[in-house]
Amino acid sequence: MAISGRSTLVVHGRLAIREGRLAAARDRRHGLQVMSFEQAAVRLAGGFVRPIDDESLSAAIQAVLPATPMGELESIKSLPGMIDAAAGTLHRAWRAGMDLAARAVDHPRLEAIARLEAAVLDQLPAGMMRPVDIVAEATGRVGHAPVAIGPMEIIGLTELSPCWRPLLRALTAQIPVQWTAGPRSVPAWLEGTGVAVSREPAQTPEISAVSAATAYHEAIEAMRWARCLLASGVSPSEIAIATTSPAEYDDHFLALRADANIDLHFVHGVRTLTTREGQTAAALADIVVRGLSQSRLRRLAALCRDTGPFEVLPESWLRVLPTDAPLSTSGAWNRLLARLTPEDWPDGTDHASALRTAVETLAKGPDAASEIGEVFLEGRALAIWRKALLAGPAASIDATLQTLKRDDGLEACVSVAWMPASALAASPRRFIRLLGLNSSRWPRGLAEDRLIPDHIIPTSVLDPLPVNLADRRDFETILATTAAEVVLSRARRDSDGRLLGRSPLQAGHGDETYLRRNATPVHAFSETDRLMARPQEFASDPQSIGAQGCWRDWRQSQITPHDGLVRADHPLVLAILGRTQSASSLRRLLRNPLSFVWVYAFGWREPHSTAEPLVLDALGTGDLVHMVLDRALRDLEAGDGLASAGAETVEAAVARAAQAVAADWESERPLPPAVIWGRSLEDARVMAGRALSYGDDVLPGARSYGEVPFGGSAPKSDAKTPWDASAPVTIPDTGFNIAGYIDRLDISGDGKRALVRDYKTGRPPRGDIRLNGGRELQRCLYAFAVKALLGDDVAISASLLYPREPVDLQLDDPEAVLAEITGYLSAARTSLAGGAALQGPDTGGDYDDLAFALPANASATYYKRKMAAATERLGEVAQVWEVE
Repeated sequence: MAISGRSTLVVHGRLAIREGRLAAARDRRHGLQVMSFEQAAVRLAGGFVRPIDDESLSAAIQAVLPATPMGELESIKSLPGMIDAAAGTLHRAWRAGMDLAARAVDHPRLEAIARLEAAVLDQLPAGMMRPVDIVAEATGRVGHAPVAIGPMEIIGLTELSPCWRPLLRALTAQIPVQWTAGPRSVPAWLEGTGVAVSREPAQTPEISAVSAATAYHEAIEAMRWARCLLASGVSPSEIAIATTSPAEYDDHFLALRADANIDLHFVHGVRTLTTREGQTAAALADIVVRGLSQSRLRRLAALCRDTGPFEVLPESWLRVLPTDAPLSTSGAWNRLLARLTPEDWPDGTDHASALRTAVETLAKGPDAASEIGEVFLEGRALAIWRKALLAGPAASIDATLQTLKRDDGLEACVSVAWMPASALAASPRRFIRLLGLNSSRWPRGLAEDRLIPDHIIPTSVLDPLPVNLADRRDFETILATTAAEVVLSRARRDSDGRLLGRSPLQAGHGDETYLRRNATPVHAFSETDRLMARPQEFASDPQSIGAQGCWRDWRQSQITPHDGLVRADHPLVLAILGRTQSASSLRRLLRNPLSFVWVYAFGWREPHSTAEPLVLDALGTGDLVHMVLDRALRDLEAGDGLASAGAETVEAAVARAAQAVAADWESERPLPPAVIWGRSLEDARVMAGRALSYGDDVLPGARSYGEVPFGGSAPKSDAKTPWDASAPVTIPDTGFNIAGYIDRLDISGDGKRALVRDYKTGRPPRGDIRLNGGRELQRCLYAFAVKALLGDDVAISASLLYPREPVDLQLDDPEAVLAEITGYLSAARTSLAGGAALQGPDTGGDYDDLAFALPANASATYYKRKMAAATERLGEVAQVWEVE
């Protein structure tokens, strides 16, 4: 039969409110109001009265703080964290029932806080009141309590803030008030107030203590414990995991929850950044705080591609951005946008103006954070952005976002709960696991207020409910209200490996069970945990079989399929052998066949970072010098030509080329710091000048060409080429077509002589080289390409020029070297087609960009173990490694 009449149940915390309302619905208790004591006071005070919520208080402080004189706090009021500190101080003073205006004469700091309080109250809406004001209004309307409140029962509380106590005393004269303590402690001040106190004996749960290796291990053991209870038929609503400060464990439980597929409800909420909307706001904050770059823009565009300025851009519009360019300056973006044409966009329509608007908006920085958020975000992401701006300054919005939380969307009353100990003390469950029972963590240490330290107002006065006493009281309450089982857990070490002490609260609760990190669990919490707990079952898994087979094969000295053996005439291998090759790809084929397959068959590439480097690496330096050389040579050939140019003319052309290349480089590639970048440009100018002025015999009437394409390579500029660049070039007796770019080609006026020159920006070798173990193929291959394209009657000279020294290494007999290379390449083709995609001398070396796919420390272990067998299997191919 339904119970009629209005009554009020006062509880503490959101979980207790939700569980109280569910219980009332199940019992059909019509007219029962479930709320906190603050909500009951607001209900009695009147319909237009509201408490001061955290967001409104932060917004008010943010609005009035700049114009409010703060005395000795003036120097720190603009720092990150000041708004949060001020809100915490005001809340603490209000809960203590303190009149800051009356105490302003006691200390200048109190005067500043009182001044801030007055400004905040003027800023807030008229109906939004402090607790003391709400109590005054409610006390004046206490006669309406029998109708508005009805009989009141307070359950689950062990304390009540001093600001609400006068109203509780006034209510006892109008309505029956019962404090249902159960086995909890009862505050001494209740005696004589007229509040009826109901007590019950304490529960006697089974208590055990365990120690885990780390906090993460604690979380794993907690999930195993919860899964075991669920499997035994315990309802999820009867299981809870708690600690004093959940933040240390939140990330662990968030990851484990997904792995275990358990509805683990975070009572205190999950971090906003764990959601897509939070990540969208964080991506925008990264740009606002740290500046615009390509990597940051790509992240933002991926998260909000259908909102704001990105909405009008076509699908795959990010292709217009050069992959390696950092685009970290306004100049770089302007140069990129200026050269974009409609043909560059996927849909053939020019969207440069829309992208320019987006870039200009993002470049405004923290001062325009509110405007930027309104432009780029919408829905929940925009709400998160606005909340973060209220909670802290725009200059540190990225840090503020990390502190925001939101509800995880699970129903608390039917889920396993992960919560703070204070919430569990107010809403007990039958099976409890308490984490973090370490010294200084449970109970936590007593901390002073950040703005009103103990020497101004004693902490016991400002905060009559200190956190250390609350932690002790919550621990005792949890033990007294848990009916079935309590597991006390602690970590033996922290994340840095330091030993942790045991909480004094654990004393008297039996011996501690030592849990080993690698122990077999009694009950696994996930599929991964189950397989790790059953090695014999994991051993039959195909993935395990493959991993174990690979590990065993890597440890053997003979060659196995895990070392690169494939079936003969594999279609994919034949396909990559049939592609047009370059000198670098043929070098990889000769010196690292395994990497040749990985790169050209699998498409593996070393990821390129767009982060600004400290210095240019060897490859970057080489590219810079080659670009300067090419542009300077084109400049000279557009005039009277390099052959007739003097030293000053060459120097001026190199200077102009370096300036132009620097502008292009800054738009397309990562830059080192300005000082180092300037030195790198100077080195490039010096080497380019040496290379162009090198004093060798000048061919009569010669014309010079730079970055000359051949074999089908696309020209890098609109400069004239000495041949049809699309004509194929085939190395005889190998089946390989080659293509590439010749660094420099000089052709005499009569067309009878040609000089092929390849520039090397590194250090020259100590002696003369021909093939250098298969490393040096370019001189010979490029000389052959020139002869094939210009005709057999042209005399070819080929050399390597090292402008750093400078040293010029001539190739004495290109035709003989070509014949030698042909034999090695033919053998390499036959070997790879036969299935020998094996290691070579470059495997795992300092310049092997795919060494990450090899066993750890491969050059010192795996390479040495397998090299003899690989050399034997490769046969004639391996002989090139010994050629000078």
